[in-house]
Amino acid sequence: MQRFAFAGRTCLITGAASGIGAALALDLAKRRAVLALLDRDAERLERVAALAREVGAGSVTTYVVDLSDGGDRLDLAAEIASRHGGVDLLINNAGVSLTGTFEQNRMADIEWLLEINLHAVIRMTKAFLPQLLARPGTHLVNVSSLFGLIGPPGQVAYATSKFGVRGFTEALRHELEPLGVGVTVVHPGGIKTNIAANARISGADPGGEQAAQARKFAEKALTMPPEEAARRIVAAIQSRKPRLVITREARAADWLVRITPTRWWQLTQGLAKRIS
Repeated sequence: MQRFAFAGRTCLITGAASGIGAALALDLAKRRAVLALLDRDAERLERVAALAREVGAGSVTTYVVDLSDGGDRLDLAAEIASRHGGVDLLINNAGVSLTGTFEQNRMADIEWLLEINLHAVIRMTKAFLPQLLARPGTHLVNVSSLFGLIGPPGQVAYATSKFGVRGFTEALRHELEPLGVGVTVVHPGGIKTNIAANARISGADPGGEQAAQARKFAEKALTMPPEEAARRIVAAIQSRKPRLVITREARAADWLVRITPTRWWQLTQGLAKRIS
């Protein structure tokens, strides 16, 4: 499969108003891509779109969509096909997190997280798959997580969603690559975004302790700038890399869970205590 060329290609990014999504938008804009940016935060999305236009994007369109609503996205796919003729690159990046143990988590919050982190990835891929299949040299990227490789306590809902993204993407890759569609699953580790600090609090949180712990974790453990993560993702797309694990800690965890799949957590508790 040939390397992916970005100039003039239509790239659709979800969760594009902040974090890795915004960094991807600006990186691709510098490569003269045509951008379709999606997020629920209209104000931030427009700011990213304006910056993308300034740095050289072929063109930029924005779509204010709340991925938690369970829509099939067929209307969105039809609108983008009408404007751009279809997409060449789909990056399912949007994601949210949830604090608390499984016992504490409310079912409504678990369902909310699964809808955004997993079901929206499936719905978007299903809606845009005909466009990817119809155009030559297209590519699909689904962003999983370090917690799609390991399942620590306190992350039951999040790990469930990200393991789901991993399995969905790996199986789909074997179906699509023979048809000319490249597929990449991304497992970011400690990227400095607001996902942990903005986690939804599920269940009782006396004194805001869970929220405070999430902020403290974000300050200590999430250190890689999203621009660096975006650069690595773009390089993986360009080379058609099927799997990308970002950050040294994520690669170490990936290795450790292969070596000792049932005891890795006990071996890492000391480190976890130092960064929690």
